[in-house]
Amino acid sequence: MPRFDLLTIPEAQARSTTGKRAQLLQEYMDYIQRVPAGEAGQLQAGTGETTNAVRRRLGAAAKATGKTLVIRRSNDTVYFWVQPGNGRRHPA
Repeated sequence: MPRFDLLTIPEAQARSTTGKRAQLLQEYMDYIQRVPAGEAGQLQAGTGETTNAVRRRLGAAAKATGKTLVIRRSNDTVYFWVQPGNGRRHPA
């Protein structure tokens, strides 16, 4: 019996594409999925990478997973967490 899961369309598109860019996007989507609610992730730019590239990839992965991230940078380290309420404001 196959396993059934629901995904957003951007996430399905990202997971079904091939190539280096798709591989990087999948890697960053996995980073986001590994961060539990109420905690933050930390990524350090590797050799030949910039923190701007890491931030850009995180933003693309967040969009593909339908999540809103808070992304902060300090020197060669990028910190990120899922925005509480996922960016949706409730009317008062």
